[in-house]
Amino acid sequence: MGRRGTVTGVINRAPVDLATIRQLAAEVDTTALCDVADDIRVMSSALRCRSANPVLCGPAVTVRCRDDFFGVIQAIEQAGPGDVLVVDGGGRETALVGELFTRVALSKKLAGIVLDGGCRDLGFIATCQLAVYSRHVTPKAGTTTRLAALGETVSCGDVPIHPGDVVIADQNGIVVLDPGNAVAKLGAAAEVMATEARVVERLAAGASLGDCLNLAAHADRLARGEPSKLRFTL
Repeated sequence: MGRRGTVTGVINRAPVDLATIRQLAAEVDTTALCDVADDIRVMSSALRCRSANPVLCGPAVTVRCRDDFFGVIQAIEQAGPGDVLVVDGGGRETALVGELFTRVALSKKLAGIVLDGGCRDLGFIATCQLAVYSRHVTPKAGTTTRLAALGETVSCGDVPIHPGDVVIADQNGIVVLDPGNAVAKLGAAAEVMATEARVVERLAAGASLGDCLNLAAHADRLARGEPSKLRFTL
């Protein structure tokens, strides 16, 4: 690991079943993931989607920089198809990503860019199918005179992101999974989605929430001070 403010070298990639992860992620949303994983990392809602497509899924390629986007250039050069570029810009307003970087990310088939800092050139980015998230929008760009920390654990959206962590985003927000248990959590989320689909069918047929939940039993146990959990009864 390099010293703060220095380039750490080539990004190391842990082996992970990305094909299965992407297949499962296409079938679930971030709300279901949060329902099955209490320890899931949820990025701050201050990071907003700036592009036409909010959906992304892929392993994190990380870079930490402050008011200088030279490290972002280096990270994009190392990133490959399906990667998510995660930029720790310290939450500052300076733009570290714009149209040119987004075009390069598109051509390299990255899954998206998540930036805890500023971006610019929304005239292009707002029409782009590459998912681009940022905390700020500003016309002022950073410098290109400082080396950055590349391939280290960073902070983005107020949560820690390790290189290779699985980053997933949709209309509801951005979540982060450990690659080692991502498949299991995505599978559990898929089961939640299937159950909710059956609930929707029953509601459409005229059922009430009480018909689909252990509502009365749950209320009774809570009233008696007993542990209980609200759950579907299908």
